[in-house]
Amino acid sequence: MRLTGLLVALAATGVLITGGARAAAATPPAHRAPWWRGAVIYEIYPRSFQDSNGDGRGDLRGIERRLGYLQWLGVDAIWIAPMYPSPQVDFGYDISNYEGVDPRFGSLADMERLIAAAKQHHIRVILDMVLNHTSDRHPWFIAASSSRSDPKHDWYVWSDGKPGRGPNAHDGRVPPNNWVSLFGGSAWQWVPAVHQFYYHAFYRQQPDLNWRNPQVRRAMFAVMRFWLDRGVAGFRLDAVPQLFEDPKLRDERPLGGVNAFGDPILDQSRTGDLPEVHVVMRELRRLVDSYPGDRVLIGETYLPTIQDLDRWYGGARHDELQLPMDMRLGFHGDHDHLDAAAFRRRIMAAESGLHGSEPLFVFDNHDNVRSIDRYGDGRHDPMINELLGSVLLTTRATALLYYGEEIGMHTTPPARRSQVRDPIGIRGWPKEKGRDGERTPMQWTPGPQAGFSTNPRTWLPVPANHATINVQTERADPGSQLNWYRHLIALRRGESALRDGRLRMLDPGDPNVLAYLRGDAGGGIVIAMNCSAVARTVSLHIAAAGVQPVPVETLLTNAPGLRDARSLRNLTLPPYATWIARLRGRPRSSASAN
Repeated sequence: MRLTGLLVALAATGVLITGGARAAAATPPAHRAPWWRGAVIYEIYPRSFQDSNGDGRGDLRGIERRLGYLQWLGVDAIWIAPMYPSPQVDFGYDISNYEGVDPRFGSLADMERLIAAAKQHHIRVILDMVLNHTSDRHPWFIAASSSRSDPKHDWYVWSDGKPGRGPNAHDGRVPPNNWVSLFGGSAWQWVPAVHQFYYHAFYRQQPDLNWRNPQVRRAMFAVMRFWLDRGVAGFRLDAVPQLFEDPKLRDERPLGGVNAFGDPILDQSRTGDLPEVHVVMRELRRLVDSYPGDRVLIGETYLPTIQDLDRWYGGARHDELQLPMDMRLGFHGDHDHLDAAAFRRRIMAAESGLHGSEPLFVFDNHDNVRSIDRYGDGRHDPMINELLGSVLLTTRATALLYYGEEIGMHTTPPARRSQVRDPIGIRGWPKEKGRDGERTPMQWTPGPQAGFSTNPRTWLPVPANHATINVQTERADPGSQLNWYRHLIALRRGESALRDGRLRMLDPGDPNVLAYLRGDAGGGIVIAMNCSAVARTVSLHIAAAGVQPVPVETLLTNAPGLRDARSLRNLTLPPYATWIARLRGRPRSSASAN
């Protein structure tokens, strides 16, 4: 492993150090109330985290086995992707029973034991909740599709269609509009038994619930109470902007061009983020607020503007989701690249445009190519991964990590269509290769199956690079990406400026270096990151941020030449380097000032 020149200050931080010294991450955190402000939340894809029974798939007992690692890393909560009973068409996002656990992952008793064990490790458990749709094998839909007179028929979105002919015609009827599934093809599926089409925003096996029906609301709220009563800390709400559709079923506006499935690209104005959804969000917020312990609602919210995102908090009322995901920072294009100006603009939009609400920043999840590959250049990938982690963990926000992000796991897409497991990859190949590449097993060791399973036939292949990119190897290397993330999390806990301080940009006109100050007039932490492939020499002017120039003490850096930096003047940041320093109080003379 390369040496990064990692240096962490010891005094007054409680930050972990190498050589077996005390680690702040191993003790219960002293969080501000509510607990989720400034928290580190870690997404676990249960199929891929740890196999405990040798069947080649991860499971709940496997997660329990790794709680010690998660506590060592310093996370505050884990979000577990769906583990409910499911036909697994969409790997758990097609739920056939909301009040159970799929036998592939364990039992309800295993989940209750995991929640209790996590509490002993000072870790909360957040569940994925799919409100938009069920599986077509859910008893609700089986009943709904059996007869128009069935009491549950109106629990889903149905249409008689309109007269017509063509590839989607059935008995002389065609779908009522031009809506397409996000996973390819028409969003309407014909059911001969009721002589109607049902709407599905995703796979045809995932029929959309009719949230205009009060019975649906009561049923889904009861499901959430079932899990809240068992001690979960909250929910991540999947595809939540899609809850409502235009009641008149009007066509969406074509934007021109086609997607990877060959379908026309539409504006989704009739199927996403309709005003009615915010009524439901306020009702959900009242539900979780009725429970003790600051239960939290997290939203999967891919939204184009900060104003759109603010509405999901409830704006100035703060009465909807506590943490809708801000995808604008980490997922800002098909070809993401490090751009200091773009990062600066999006961070400051969250600072100023959310009525003081807590941002939730995200760079990685189970649906997207990993950020190390989206932002990496193939040469400086570890440094770039450390830079992205620094943005995530030093801004004023709750941070969401995806398993393996902390060790620099890469996306490993299938090489051939015959290897694809994800149905959208099978359908869209080769333009759309699916999401298998970002869901490969967690890389724990350099040994067989990366320590994920004893079974050589894991559900997805273990990447060959697990020989060097793995927890065991990186944990022993003080200069590893894993230890960089652990140090960042410990700094975040140990430094009040990173927990509570304001964020002010430094030298906002610099196109290459992203730098900001966390803290107040009495002191703070400076973070500087070179977002370019060329070394940059900068002088950071904190006086412009209303803070008097003072000497500094380096806390953490992967630029060896800055280990002993004492001033904000003439700092040379190598390509993609990060430098974090504490302001040390008033200077004794002008010679030591910035």
